[in-house]
Amino acid sequence: MPAKKTILRIVALLLLYSISPSLLASDHIEPIMLWPNGAPGEAGDVGKENETTWDHSGPLTTPVCCVTNVSEPTITVYRPLTEKDIHASVIVCPGGGYVCLTTDVEGTEPCQWLNSIGITAILLKYRVPARNDMERYEVALQDVQRAVGMVRRRACEWNIDPNRIGILGFSAGGHLAAVLCSSYEKRAYDPVDDNDQASCRPDFAMLIYAAWLNGGGNSVKLAPELSVSAIMPPTFLACTQDDDAVDGAICYYRALREVKVPVEMHLFLAAGHGYGLRPLGKSISSWPECAEEFMRGLGILSRNTK
Repeated sequence: MPAKKTILRIVALLLLYSISPSLLASDHIEPIMLWPNGAPGEAGDVGKENETTWDHSGPLTTPVCCVTNVSEPTITVYRPLTEKDIHASVIVCPGGGYVCLTTDVEGTEPCQWLNSIGITAILLKYRVPARNDMERYEVALQDVQRAVGMVRRRACEWNIDPNRIGILGFSAGGHLAAVLCSSYEKRAYDPVDDNDQASCRPDFAMLIYAAWLNGGGNSVKLAPELSVSAIMPPTFLACTQDDDAVDGAICYYRALREVKVPVEMHLFLAAGHGYGLRPLGKSISSWPECAEEFMRGLGILSRNTK
């Protein structure tokens, strides 16, 4: 049965990749600006926002969409079909090395998967590239904290459960999700409005080939911007053995396990880095099914909790 499910999902994804990314979700509203009066500290000096395609050097044989020079971060809400809606939500953080955002393979395509299992997907377009004289994740952390607070504040309006808000991050977006999970108690900016009064703690986290979780190489120490505690949210990790990020994922898993945070890790054989949901014919293609079971075990996929 798991093999049959994977085959059906692969067929569905092949169909999806042949259509416009704008049609990937069942329904969506226009992007919502995160900051009503501009993002904190923005000087407007990163250049005009630009969208290009990039011929991926990893396992993918098709180009990916890259957006850079983001100075006006947004969220876009993708809703599942009404009959499937379970009133849970996940904020999706694309990767791109804090240089650009891969907004299809690690953005709209994961949103489509989440919609297919009844979850409202919220695509975060955070600021890139990293700003001069600041940590690479610093402005992005402000954006993701703001996004979680905004989603929780507007949960009733969007018909979602404020206690079932997760975060899904890929590569640099996975790193960003990990930083959020360890630093949600204090905002990285001065509060702006009521959205900043709501908690920015995600209720669960899913980190897919997350980058920079350790001190580099095969270091067994966490990256200095990460600290773990028992009050962090349950976490799902997926990575492959041939990915340079694997040692960081193992390090992060061990650190969470040590403080008794519920954590689940899936380590697959091969696929490299940056595949999203696309690496067809490899065992890593089953990570979404594993993630679904993780969420089901937490009660996230129940229809009866709203």
